[in-house]
Amino acid sequence: MGDYGAPLFLAWQLTNRCTGRCLHCCEESGPDKAWADEMTREQALSLSRQIVSNRIAYVAFGGGEPMGCPWVWDIFEILTAGGVEIKIETNGLDLDAAACDKLQAMKIACVQISIDGAVASVHESLRPGSGYRPAWEAIDRLVARGLEPELVFIPTKFNVHEAADVYDQAAERGVRTFVTGPMMRLGRAAHAWDSLACSDEDWAQSVARLKARKGPRLAVYPWGIQREMLTRSESPQSMVLVVPNGRAKLLNALPFAVADLKTESLASAWPKVGAAWKSQEVQDFVRRAQTDADLLKHANECWDLVVSAV
Repeated sequence: MGDYGAPLFLAWQLTNRCTGRCLHCCEESGPDKAWADEMTREQALSLSRQIVSNRIAYVAFGGGEPMGCPWVWDIFEILTAGGVEIKIETNGLDLDAAACDKLQAMKIACVQISIDGAVASVHESLRPGSGYRPAWEAIDRLVARGLEPELVFIPTKFNVHEAADVYDQAAERGVRTFVTGPMMRLGRAAHAWDSLACSDEDWAQSVARLKARKGPRLAVYPWGIQREMLTRSESPQSMVLVVPNGRAKLLNALPFAVADLKTESLASAWPKVGAAWKSQEVQDFVRRAQTDADLLKHANECWDLVVSAV
């Protein structure tokens, strides 16, 4: 993590509410899944100002559906005025022409939209409540404004054979980057792994077909979440995850929460993140999760971890 006085990167789940109820959602989001204790507008704007004052360079917004947060534009205005680059991970349903105009004016660095099938029936069976046509229409609006959107494709046993076709569609639409990788064994995917996960062989064949294509930049994540946890524990990144209730966590796969950013400053919370990665509790959890995948079902919980900031 280096000797930085603040994270270089912050991932912020603004809300757990989402119009979709995706079968493989890492956060188990849905229309009725907002947390009862999510941050208020005032708390969210306070954190936004702290991000600017701590000179954090990059913030990625996820959820839930971040564009469904009533004060998302207020947050964006504070951050962009302070020189912070923004990435938005969205299903695209809220990106009408007016919203895309705002994103263009704010010079948003990256908008990532999920497409999980070459046809509507496949995409919408995996992502009920997240429309296939509206997602492509949002991509078209972004491309028309020069925003160069990213498309993310999550492979399952039901769509892995369509990855190359979706890549070709992305190329035709002017998408900048095609992002894919193994489905993360978190949230709903952790609970339904055996019914959703594709085989390693099918995934390898799909990647080979993708690499043979010409079109958008191809970004293939190299490993699953268990390997990711192990890699991060050995060499933590200079980042922090903020979940909807303002708790500061280390990684979306880990249930440990080290600070409450509703009441504690980001600056005072940051040293605890580094200390937590070194703690016996986190190291033991990561080690056990390599062979006990059921531990990953706890990822969206908030387990208080008391550490001494060094």
